[in-house]
Amino acid sequence: MIEIRSFYRKNCDAITKVVVGYTKYPCYLIKHLYDMEATYSSYDYTKSLERISEIVAGSDSCYEDHKGIPSRDKLTFLNGYYVDVTVLFIDIRGSKSLSEKHTHPVMAKIYRAYISEVVAVLKNNTTVNEIFIEGDGVWAVFNTNLKSEVDSVFETAAQLSSLVDIINIKLSKKGYSTIVVGIGMDYGKSLYIKAGYKGSSINEVVWIGKVVGSAANLSSNGNKIWTDKELMVSEVLYCNLKEEYKAFLEWNQNRQCYHGNVINIMMNDWVIKNA
Repeated sequence: MIEIRSFYRKNCDAITKVVVGYTKYPCYLIKHLYDMEATYSSYDYTKSLERISEIVAGSDSCYEDHKGIPSRDKLTFLNGYYVDVTVLFIDIRGSKSLSEKHTHPVMAKIYRAYISEVVAVLKNNTTVNEIFIEGDGVWAVFNTNLKSEVDSVFETAAQLSSLVDIINIKLSKKGYSTIVVGIGMDYGKSLYIKAGYKGSSINEVVWIGKVVGSAANLSSNGNKIWTDKELMVSEVLYCNLKEEYKAFLEWNQNRQCYHGNVINIMMNDWVIKNA
């Protein structure tokens, strides 16, 4: 079994395991904004002072390295785990222009079809751990301890690309506008914590680290201009792909990452027959 290795720079030969120096990374903090039902409760700033003091007094030793993503029940409001993960983002380009062309009910149908089936594809990967929906963006965290598991997320990206082609055929036949997406992928270390209002149901897991923000940024560059291809992947992720998959990608000098247009062959057969 081959463990995934991560590294800082574009050098597939000099690979260094990242186990220290987390502060070298710019800090990105992204979580899913769930619709959490809230009821009124009075605010007492003295209780707030107590909660803040408890949090900031917590020991740094409560944040430990962990191979693989631990179960949520291991998380408290005072601990956290550094884990190696693959993050995949997909979002729609030109959402504003779409909304200007269609009524709200039509937009609702477009977004429901897109989000529903994107989630279905993401759930088909056995390494998926978390799926988040934020507007027209969907992103997922994958528990990838092996290079073969990173390859499987690349295959998921190809399925997503073909899914968009399928959706566009369905939309075109209804006379609706087609959609264009960007897909971004990165691999790296992230801090997995629980955050929220202690003592209430308003809490959720939060992922802190460069890898989440990087995948989101890569996604935002996919199909951004005519020279940008749909899928953008980081140098780290590229070097952990098998050679067969690397061949589908090329270096994008402007974005400083690898990019490509990848598809799922079986799904693309349907696209060709029904276009």
